[in-house]
Amino acid sequence: MIVAEVTIIPIGTGSSASRYVAEALRALEGLGLRYQLTPMSTVFEAEDLDEVFRAVKVMHEAVIRAGAPRVETILKIDDRRDKEIDMEYKIKSVLDKF
Repeated sequence: MIVAEVTIIPIGTGSSASRYVAEALRALEGLGLRYQLTPMSTVFEAEDLDEVFRAVKVMHEAVIRAGAPRVETILKIDDRRDKEIDMEYKIKSVLDKF
């Protein structure tokens, strides 16, 4: 399982981005992937890199379709192959040491 974090920033749309973030989330939800919205980004799980890139493309394009004249997308990928991980595992691993 891959855990990815994406931040999509509409540019040229004013100071509020929530409408555009909502469109990106609707697009992600349409793919059926597990995700978690955070105050600064969205974290989601994918089976492979193709699924990660497909999800990011769908989200990015949704913001363009919503009217953003320019979009900046930032992506982080945690592709751990020595063991199965998911979003909860990563959080629990830290909290167990806290």
